Amino acid sequence: QVQLVESGGGLVQPGGSLRLSCAASGRTFSTYTIGWFRQAPGKEREFVVTVGWSGSTYYADSEKVRRFTVSRDNAKNTVYLQMNSLKPKDTAVYYCAARQGFSSSYQLPLAYSFWGQGTQVTVSS
Repeated sequence: QVQLVESGGGLVQPGGSLRLSCAASGRTFSTYTIGWFRQAPGKEREFVVTVGWSGSTYYADSEKVRRFTVSRDNAKNTVYLQMNSLKPKDTAVYYCAARQGFSSSYQLPLAYSFWGQGTQVTVSS
């Protein structure tokens, strides 16, 4: 079992930056794959990026590679999502999720067993 708590969301102007954190409980955090998803009002939950236990990263698309950076600190049981050059279309609730080991279905919400409560990111002038 692992419990996840996101933080770091807020209101930011277009072009600004935010760093989200996903703090996890549990002794075996280092063995979990952690994914970030986001969900805008009226839309399906969308995969953003995932980071494996070894630090391997998989982004949803090239644009997210350019603007977002995921990292993990296993000593602190925390995964970070640095988001730069934010745009209004990035407005959503951002969730982190965890699963034991790695899955080739890492882009699917169903591949993850544990979810945080989400943190709101609003990009607006």
